[in-house]
Amino acid sequence: MTASLAARLVRLACGACVRTVGYQPCQRPCVYFSNHTSHLDALVIWAALPPGIRKRTRPVAAGDYWRGGPIRRWLAGRVFNAVLVERFRVTVRNNPVNQFQEVVDAGNSLILFPEGTRSATGKIGLFKGGLYHLAVRRPELDLVPVHIDNLNRILPRGEFFPVPLLSCVTLGHAMHLKPGESKQDFLERARRAVIELKSE
Repeated sequence: MTASLAARLVRLACGACVRTVGYQPCQRPCVYFSNHTSHLDALVIWAALPPGIRKRTRPVAAGDYWRGGPIRRWLAGRVFNAVLVERFRVTVRNNPVNQFQEVVDAGNSLILFPEGTRSATGKIGLFKGGLYHLAVRRPELDLVPVHIDNLNRILPRGEFFPVPLLSCVTLGHAMHLKPGESKQDFLERARRAVIELKSE
């Protein structure tokens, strides 16, 4: 399966429309950060990007889930070129921020989910520190907020096959870490940027 075919299948399965609110396509490595409600989230954002940008954008995904069977491993590695991260036994050696930095330094973009886990209610939870620590290391990175709507109904927890409903991906205006900005202030500003896209 080619990446182009996979993108078409994802868009078809999820009925995803794409909206932009101040978004300008990234011509250099950037980070798309989004709310998280479904295992399909990263794939839907990836499929929503223009082909030239999509081919150098790598979704961040939970290694424990995407290594859980030959089909998932093949999709993650061969089709989506996902960055598989450790969620439960994080050490200095396997710190996901190190992986993120290697990816952007190699000229690729990332799709990640600062909440760290899927929301059971659809409400956007507090952001964990990975996005902030990457921004500290690479303050020039464009950080693009993304809001995904309705995917938690298309692929609810515990389900394998998507339900045929419509979803929407909204991409916003890129932001950056401000000089002297605290971790708490930055993460709350980033979280608000995602929340505000829902009501735009």
